[in-house]
Amino acid sequence: MAADQAPEVPEEGPGLNGSLRPLSRRFFSRPSPVVAPDLLGRLLVRRAGSGETLVVRIVETEAYQQDDPASHSFRGPTARNAVMFGRAGFLYVYFTYGMHFCMNVVTGREGEGSAVLFRAAEPLAGVGVMAARRGTDDPRLLTSGPARLTEALGVSRVMNGEDLVAGEDLWIAAGRRVPSDRVSVGPRVGIRSATGVPWRFSETGSPWVSRGRAGLPGRRRGTTTARAVSPTTP
Repeated sequence: MAADQAPEVPEEGPGLNGSLRPLSRRFFSRPSPVVAPDLLGRLLVRRAGSGETLVVRIVETEAYQQDDPASHSFRGPTARNAVMFGRAGFLYVYFTYGMHFCMNVVTGREGEGSAVLFRAAEPLAGVGVMAARRGTDDPRLLTSGPARLTEALGVSRVMNGEDLVAGEDLWIAAGRRVPSDRVSVGPRVGIRSATGVPWRFSETGSPWVSRGRAGLPGRRRGTTTARAVSPTTP
């Protein structure tokens, strides 16, 4: 489905208004620590195999870039992370712990090796499909975590390299950005390097945020720059 044919918002689910037209590539062509908080409140849209449209509202993200020891791109391009070094707006999917898929959107300039991890979202439309995939009726357990989110939306490694700007099988719509005074900022979780870097962003008070160390609310958007981490960061 072409970007100019993106569907109108389905009636199901709270908080849906406007169209589901994909965000432009320009939105993603910024440093990951800038894009990550700006993704909060945006809508992640998935076209299911049945033709149903699944919609979730992004509530938690993490930023990664090449000079970041915690990033897959830290040691340069490989077969696994090649998508990270391509154009902004493409999907980077990786397999972790021998059982889970996690998904990211590539950000910044081509060759930069930066991306934003989708950590958690609020389910809005197509909840029945997500529940069947996850094997649970508990709404909070559907998409509150990076692995849960990919399973609920049916995203796997075969979608690695998908263009999220094209608006075909998976894309990001504008939604309504979370105000900066409702954004909590804290250290990323599930990593062993650069553990103190405050590049985990979440909507303050959202019940769909994944478990982990809580961030501090109300930090002004844009105070973290793309050069906050160097290769010598412990």
